[in-house]
Amino acid sequence: MSLTELPVETAGNDIASARARAVDAFLAQARSLLRPGAGTPGGALQAVADTLVRLGQRHSLFPAAHFPIDAQRPSQVYRLAEDADGGFALYLSAGLAGKAQPPHDHTTWAVIAGVEGNERNVIYRREKTGDPARDALVQQRTVDVASGNAVVLLPDDVHTIELIDGQDGRHLHFYGRALELLDKRVVFEGTEGGSYRHFAPPKNIRHPVIRPEALKAALSDGEEIALLDVREAGVFVRSHILFAVSAPLWRLEVLIDRLVPRRGTRIVLADADESLAHQAAAKLVRLGWRNVSVLAGGTQGWAASGYELFSGSNVPSKAFGEVIEQKKHTPWISVDDLHQRVERGDDVVVVDSRTPEEFADFSLPFAHSLPGAELVYRIQELAPRPETLVVVNCAGRTRSIVGAQTLIDAGIPNPVVSLKDGTMAWLLAGRKLAHGRAAPLPEPGERTRQEARARGEDVAARAGVRRIDAAEFARFENESDERSLYRFDVRTRQEYEAGHLEGWRWAPGGQLVQATDEYVGTRRARIVLADWDGVRALTTGAWLAQLGGHEVFVLSPPALPVLVLGPEPVRVLSLRAPAPEIAPREAAAALEAGIAVVFDVERRSAYERRHVEGARFAVPDRLQEFVADVPLSQRIVLTSSDGVLARIVAAELGARIGREVHALAGGTQAWAAARLPTGNGPEGVLTGDDDHWYSPYAHVDPARRDAGFKQYLDWEIGLVAQLEREGDVGIRLVEPAAR
Repeated sequence: MSLTELPVETAGNDIASARARAVDAFLAQARSLLRPGAGTPGGALQAVADTLVRLGQRHSLFPAAHFPIDAQRPSQVYRLAEDADGGFALYLSAGLAGKAQPPHDHTTWAVIAGVEGNERNVIYRREKTGDPARDALVQQRTVDVASGNAVVLLPDDVHTIELIDGQDGRHLHFYGRALELLDKRVVFEGTEGGSYRHFAPPKNIRHPVIRPEALKAALSDGEEIALLDVREAGVFVRSHILFAVSAPLWRLEVLIDRLVPRRGTRIVLADADESLAHQAAAKLVRLGWRNVSVLAGGTQGWAASGYELFSGSNVPSKAFGEVIEQKKHTPWISVDDLHQRVERGDDVVVVDSRTPEEFADFSLPFAHSLPGAELVYRIQELAPRPETLVVVNCAGRTRSIVGAQTLIDAGIPNPVVSLKDGTMAWLLAGRKLAHGRAAPLPEPGERTRQEARARGEDVAARAGVRRIDAAEFARFENESDERSLYRFDVRTRQEYEAGHLEGWRWAPGGQLVQATDEYVGTRRARIVLADWDGVRALTTGAWLAQLGGHEVFVLSPPALPVLVLGPEPVRVLSLRAPAPEIAPREAAAALEAGIAVVFDVERRSAYERRHVEGARFAVPDRLQEFVADVPLSQRIVLTSSDGVLARIVAAELGARIGREVHALAGGTQAWAAARLPTGNGPEGVLTGDDDHWYSPYAHVDPARRDAGFKQYLDWEIGLVAQLEREGDVGIRLVEPAAR
């Protein structure tokens, strides 16, 4: 399809997506025209120029609101596309009337086409003089570039530019090499030549922006959108937009491929004030994501526009739980009432709907571990008598409420309640928790499995979850370049690792509902759950459908599927040359000799449990301030749990500070395996809680812990009022099954 045939609405009801499609089409044509053997270089570039002119004539794709300039920033370059290897690069240059540049070259070919305004280009030929420090410039021609025409510049051409006729300008600049790699360009002292100097690439290339009011509309326009907050998670939880997903700038290479798998997804990046978002946008564009914008003014601009900001983690899911309790009147029991019933020996079963790992960390002494997705599937093995009271518990409120309502909606015959405020309330009442408990999940018998299947089918159908067959799933996969597709296996870890479908991610069902934003970065995507047993995918899908924001489907795997063993593979992307690694024993010797410093960059919580002795902890986006004073005689060594994040951060940090930064080979795990000295505790933490939400459970002091519990519970209950101020967020609850 040609550029002129591609309508704005092809990419949805937003300009950014239409622009991304048009840019893709232009680049495809440019690559075809410039491929080896396609014609003479000059003729091919002129054909590219004609194509770029047509793109520039689509004025509606390049509105001034997306490419702002003002008195504080009278000229600005905006990145539209850039190859990962620094090859072809397309920018929009915006400037106020009168903007001018002295004579300079590019050291690569360049094509400039007009969008709006008139940019006068005067082109010169450079000639040597008797003085090696001075060259002469001979004027060759003048080209006024406005909408409808272009100028082609060869690597040796020198030109001046000036926005004339009293108009602001927006022009497309297409280069054979990314601007940030053009470090050999020269600029002359005047139009006749004379002395010249090399000048640095632009330091502040930005990206198209979206204003708060436009983002607010985009979040509810029915089209796909991924709103990513690129601050570290601990900063993110203090204040963010409701549907923002935490995707820290320095961790994008590990996270982005799973959070936003489709490269054409409309992405909006947010931070507090645009200080990090443009760095993240540059990274994503180079990694291949083609439709990236930045929230103008960040969350500060969002709040200034009168929109709501939220605190906390997994807010949509936790707010969902509060809405469920309020709208469905989920019954609950207090910790005092539960304690009395247990003491009397009443017919009561308490199930903990958190993950097995969380259950082993702490639990009510008499509770059974039964994660959220397992409730309908396995509950009758624990409570076979319909008279037995089933109490669903978690660490706070959400999974207790959602778990209890899951059983009620599915129509189990037992009376079901949630434990009000979970183990937080249990501790606030002065009672003790058990630690280190673990037990295998009860395996359902054939009769209870059949009953559970019927309940799962019923609740999924009422929630609008649709089963698909292999042919429709194949269609979804074929359309995954145009429509985001997430594939999840919601069984237990052990079942997943014993054999799962190739390319399917593991997301235990309860967690997929409790922390949807950690698994799915794109709203309005397709989510397909693998249905191995006729229960867990259906009940999980029912809650995802009621949460809203996605299309949810269930697929039964083929009778003889091709299975992959082991844990979920993680694809780590990279833009930089790998950082040099240092073996644990070599690093230990350097530390002991005082010629190395070690920074841990993973998570504060992991650092406090165990770290390289002598290491300090810092979030990656603040490392530069802590390494600034490290003398050149000392090696900078970074570590993370398995060394993966450390390699990424070391490569980026080294490029930014212009010195070698090493990654500890195998990370802290390899260090410990080598029986090298480790430490624990908070000493050496340099960046506080910037990396994660600090749970009240982590406080050693009971008074601080209890104060944190009360604050958390008040916050969670208050989410309903915040949602009302936010407006319709897409939650659609179904009625419980008839009993």
